[in-house]
Amino acid sequence: METYDAIYKRRSIRKYKISDIPDDVIEKILLAGLQAPSSKNKQPWKFVVTKGESKDEALRAMESGIEKAKCGQGLLPKRQHLIPSVENTLKIMRQSPVVVFVFNTGEHHLFDAVETEEKFVEVSDVLSIGAAIENMLLMAADLGIGSLWICDTVFAYNELCAHFNENNQLISAISFGYADEEAKVIPKKDAETVIEWR
Repeated sequence: METYDAIYKRRSIRKYKISDIPDDVIEKILLAGLQAPSSKNKQPWKFVVTKGESKDEALRAMESGIEKAKCGQGLLPKRQHLIPSVENTLKIMRQSPVVVFVFNTGEHHLFDAVETEEKFVEVSDVLSIGAAIENMLLMAADLGIGSLWICDTVFAYNELCAHFNENNQLISAISFGYADEEAKVIPKKDAETVIEWR
C-alpha cells in the first residue's frame, strides 16, 4: 500500500479476529513509531507491548480504575456519562491480540504544577508522541493490521501507572489486530471550514 493509500484507507477498528500478530510484524509497527519527528529530537516516548496474560493483567487494572470512576473516585468526575463508552473500549481492548501502552518520558508527570514555559515543553512532547502514534497506525494499515487509538486510559490513569510501575506520564494505548469488520468511513470536516489561506 502506498503512503497515500494508508492515510486515506486507515480506519479505527473495533472488532478483531482471534488471530495473533507475529512479533516481527508488531516490531515493524513499533519501529515506524520510532521514526517520527520530535520536538528538539527528544524522542519522549516509551511503548509497553502487552499480549496474552500480560495484556489481561493490564486490562484488569484498567477495569479496577473504571469501577472507581463509576463511584466518582476517578480523575474525571464530571465525565461519568462517558463510562459506558469507556467500558465498551475495554471490551475492544480485551478482544484485540495486542495492546500497546504509550508513555511520555519527558520531565513532567500529569499532576506536576508547572510554569507556562514548562507547559509548552510538555505540550511539545505530547505532540511528538502523537506523531509517533500516527506513524504506527499508518504502518499497521500498510501491513493489513487494524488499530484503534485509545485515550480512555485516563479513566484508569493511576491504576495503569501503578500496574506498570511507571512514573512516566501515561498518554494513551493502541489496540492492534486483524480486522473483523468493515469499518465505516467517518465524515471529516470540509477543507474550507478548517483551512485558511492568507
